[in-house]
Amino acid sequence: MSGIPSVVYGFIGLSVIVPLLRSIFGGTGVGIAAGCLVLAVMILPTVTSIMADALSALPKGLRESSYALGATRWQTIYRVIIPTTLPALLTGVVLGMARAFGEALAVQMVIGNAPHVPTSLLESASTLTSVITLSMGNTTMGSVHNNALWSMALVLLVMTFVFVILVRLLERRNRV
Repeated sequence: MSGIPSVVYGFIGLSVIVPLLRSIFGGTGVGIAAGCLVLAVMILPTVTSIMADALSALPKGLRESSYALGATRWQTIYRVIIPTTLPALLTGVVLGMARAFGEALAVQMVIGNAPHVPTSLLESASTLTSVITLSMGNTTMGSVHNNALWSMALVLLVMTFVFVILVRLLERRNRV
């Protein structure tokens, strides 16, 4: 599922999730909730594969020694497995969030691409990436609109750096 292009996820969101939300909540079905559901489906393979690798890399001796000391299965999970693999599990979550952050096309297809601030999860909105790409060619350098677009691009860049720094910190914590 991780190799499926984002436009396919967007099309599936338009043909499955949007009509489902429309039938349940009414309205158009296009909105932030549809975008959230599409992103959840998109990042699921990334997060689960990284978490599965982290859990399979755990030495069997840790589990067996916990059982040998009389711990139950849940005590072993809570006190041995989760603390040992927590940095790798968090890395999977952060990398999944970074992938979701970069997926503008699928979200743009199901979010509605409306240039206003929504007040509900069922209202349409617009992503920073789509606002930048749709408006950048129609502004003049030095105008307020152009400066606002460059500021939005800076916000995207800073958020990307935050994800990279989080992964590096979790990676360093995993090595120690």
